[in-house]
Amino acid sequence: VLWAGSDDGLVHITKDGGKSWQNVSPAGLGEGIVNHIEVSPHNPAAAYVTVMKYKFMDLAPYVYKTTDYGTTWTKIVNGISDPHTFVRVVKEDPKKPGLLYAGTETGLYISFNSGANWQPFQLNLPVVAINDLAIHDNDLIAATAGRSFWILDDLSSIQNTEFNKESMALFQPKDTYLLFGGSSDEPVPGIGQNPKEGVTMDYYLPKATDSLDLKLEVFKGDKLIRAYSNKKPEDFRSWPGGPSKSEVLSSKKGYNRFTWDFRAEDLPVVDKVFSMGGNSGYRVGPGDYILKLTLDDKVSETTVTIMANPNIEATSTDYKEQQDILATIDQTIKDMHEAVNQMRSAKSQIQAHKKLLEKNGTISGTKELVVLGDSLVKRIVTWEENLIQPKQETFQDVINFNNKLSAQLLHLKGYIDEAYPKVTQGAKTRLTDLLGEWNAFKKEHDAIVVTEMKAYNDMYKSLEIPAVIMGE
Repeated sequence: VLWAGSDDGLVHITKDGGKSWQNVSPAGLGEGIVNHIEVSPHNPAAAYVTVMKYKFMDLAPYVYKTTDYGTTWTKIVNGISDPHTFVRVVKEDPKKPGLLYAGTETGLYISFNSGANWQPFQLNLPVVAINDLAIHDNDLIAATAGRSFWILDDLSSIQNTEFNKESMALFQPKDTYLLFGGSSDEPVPGIGQNPKEGVTMDYYLPKATDSLDLKLEVFKGDKLIRAYSNKKPEDFRSWPGGPSKSEVLSSKKGYNRFTWDFRAEDLPVVDKVFSMGGNSGYRVGPGDYILKLTLDDKVSETTVTIMANPNIEATSTDYKEQQDILATIDQTIKDMHEAVNQMRSAKSQIQAHKKLLEKNGTISGTKELVVLGDSLVKRIVTWEENLIQPKQETFQDVINFNNKLSAQLLHLKGYIDEAYPKVTQGAKTRLTDLLGEWNAFKKEHDAIVVTEMKAYNDMYKSLEIPAVIMGE
């Protein structure tokens, strides 16, 4: 079956591959340009014909629908009421029957009921003539006159409008390729925007939830990969080379959009320490992931498939090995930074005790406790200085102050956490060396806690020093 339209308003159809044609033009249409014929992807007998009459000084919309190969036609323009909005093209959604998109002289329109009613669907699209529409990879692409191509990423939420509007809903995102290097939120004049790096998902909230706890969790099987909240961290602070602000979920009423950036949970940081390699978690690999949206006690759950970059030759074994190594590095850095933070807390407490005890020397045995505390602080400082470099304040400071074990691991992670998953033998050997160093420092950490720190606590306890020391 083939359809044909002409510049004089005629529509013809052939059912024998072009051997014979039949005039099935809508009655009373008159002269005009048949600019587009859209055959329904769901029903071969259904089609949408778009006719333009602007050359005859008629700027009204003309869209006709048939469900019987053109035997009968229905005009479907209700809602397209602007006097200058003639229609150039109509496309039917390939997944949702009756979901139509119309490109007009003044922008985009949408219909959820096969054209019985239309409404503007402009969003941030300029008021511009849309010459053609296409749907590819579940994205809507608009070719405009003089305002570039515009792409509406992932039509999933629009295709799933039949749900209970009184409850929240997390819509299943489209399968997403593991592509690195998307665009930021801020557009650059004159430069197009790529989609964000990650999985973009839409969710619906029946009411504004700023005062409620909204949480999004990403799981790989039973393992929690990443968690987001609609609450800004109350105690957040940063410094050069410090942590970045975490993404916050939108809580507005209606449809919301969020992008998970493929990454696992951020790494814990050490206060005021410049991190050359950043504090982001590693990027995940291809596979199926569970998305779970929780609003107080209500839960909406779906899944997403992350697909390997088709331009990269790699096996599932390559990706698994890369993921295992990256997870090992992240866990090692996490353990290291948490241990450093614990030791710093202990060190600050010992130093605070020293100030109090030196000002109040009437308690017997405090001089010995101070000496033991000084020895413990010195051992902690020596241990810490092998793991982090607190003297670095910018990326150039590495010239004067060498990177320590944490930075070495972060550098190795950056080398491995890339689009090509194959891990080199050199990277594996370097990781073995660094893990060996960490194991030695971990034993030193345990020895400090078990010996000197225990001895300090035991002496403090034996001296029966009060928890609150009153000044003399």
